Amino acid sequence: MRVTVTGHAGLFVETEHGSVLCDPWFVPAFHGSWFVFPRNDGLDKEGFRRPDYLYVSHLHYDHFDAPFLSEWVDKDTPVLLPEFPTPDLEKALRELGFGNVVHCPNGEQLDLDGLQVAIFAETAPSDGPIGDSAIVIADETARILNMNDCRPSDVAVIRSLGPIDLVFLQFSGAMWWPVVYEMPPEERSAAARAKREAQLARAVGYARAAGARHVVPSAGPPCFLDPELWEFNDFDRAPDSIFPDATVFLERLDAEGIEGGVLAIPGTTLDVHHEPPSLTLTHPMPDGEVRAIFTDKRRYLERYQADWLPWLEVMKQGWPAPQPDLADRLAAWWEPLMARAPKTCATIGRAVLIRAGDQEVLVDFVNQRIVPWDGTTEYQYRLDLPAPLLEWCIQNRVVDLSNNLFLSLRFRAWRPGEYCEELFSFLKALSPERVDVLERSVAASHGEIDEMIRLGDWLVQRWCPHRQADLSQFGEIGEDGCTLTCHLHGWTFDLQTGACANAANRRIAARRVD
Repeated sequence: MRVTVTGHAGLFVETEHGSVLCDPWFVPAFHGSWFVFPRNDGLDKEGFRRPDYLYVSHLHYDHFDAPFLSEWVDKDTPVLLPEFPTPDLEKALRELGFGNVVHCPNGEQLDLDGLQVAIFAETAPSDGPIGDSAIVIADETARILNMNDCRPSDVAVIRSLGPIDLVFLQFSGAMWWPVVYEMPPEERSAAARAKREAQLARAVGYARAAGARHVVPSAGPPCFLDPELWEFNDFDRAPDSIFPDATVFLERLDAEGIEGGVLAIPGTTLDVHHEPPSLTLTHPMPDGEVRAIFTDKRRYLERYQADWLPWLEVMKQGWPAPQPDLADRLAAWWEPLMARAPKTCATIGRAVLIRAGDQEVLVDFVNQRIVPWDGTTEYQYRLDLPAPLLEWCIQNRVVDLSNNLFLSLRFRAWRPGEYCEELFSFLKALSPERVDVLERSVAASHGEIDEMIRLGDWLVQRWCPHRQADLSQFGEIGEDGCTLTCHLHGWTFDLQTGACANAANRRIAARRVD
């Protein structure tokens, strides 16, 4: 089996029984905010034009590159489709002209004339835009696990398919917290340090759980070439950057005693064989030039930036002009969705101030209404959004503000208290189909606990109340003996009270073993 890295989470997997093109990303994403790092704009794309199968893990634009798919990939290519709760991904692919769809039941291994594939979908409203997925690709010579951005809750099920030779997994940040939040610098730095550590610890946990012979850092970080976002790049391994690069994670694996870490860049090929075990790594440039990308990152990105600044200028000229009556237009769009989701609105239980240019709008989830802000009504969250990008979202009736605005990092936010996951889940569910899925999920989150496991001196519910991670794999009791941390996202719980340190509406069931 040969795997060619195309950049970020992109892979081209070739076997004697067929090839699979996974998540090819070439065009800068999120309104020109994210660029592939290391750069892949010099990669020969002709070889990816006619794969035997196409797999897109989810709809985030650093995985679903509509311009590239539209221009380069043969529309007769069969598409391996994850089993998601809404048809958004299938609809988007069909709109590009891909009509040959292979529906892949969740976790079921399919034999495609000797090529074996199994797709594992995570379908919580906070997973991607209503869904993210991982794929296992195997033949008689090797098996790889491509996790993309996915965070499977039960890796044991994936391992049951057989031993894994290569795992490609995310380790770096793909989030706006805490970099866009208004807070004292020392507080933001502390939050970023904690976020960085949680990301690396989660990835280490997945590397252990997968048990693969080789671990390849993948799916990030992006780099930021727009001068407005340049500060977000991790040039010097800053301990409070949430965007560490692959070399940082490989060193962490070594420190944790996990062998088999592999550095790959766009154009790297990995020829892998299971028995006898072998891996041949071939970079598209001399090893010294590969190392220089990471050891002299600032100079590398400055050259990269110079090549793309004209493109960025033209891209921004295409942003629409803001229009008046923002409150009325948001109300016409969002209020019917709020009416469909009373449990979600009650769980959010707060007012959000949206400031876009010279317009200020109050989104009142308690009373399910959207009105111009009167300047005095209290709010518990504030989002300062770029008016042209919010206008673009309104004009296009986008169903996910995360994918179409927040991931651009081109906004600022403020909150006085804890993170409200349901708020951002609602802002990812701006269609009747999606908000119905969200409402069912919120209702289920208040259900009874049906399974307990032992961790140290405690019996705790097996599935984390945040995003249902398996705490038997990702849970760890702290040194105080009374605190539990879920390393999937770094959320912590007081086992004596059940309270969550990250959100008041997330509690854990726990009791000390007699």
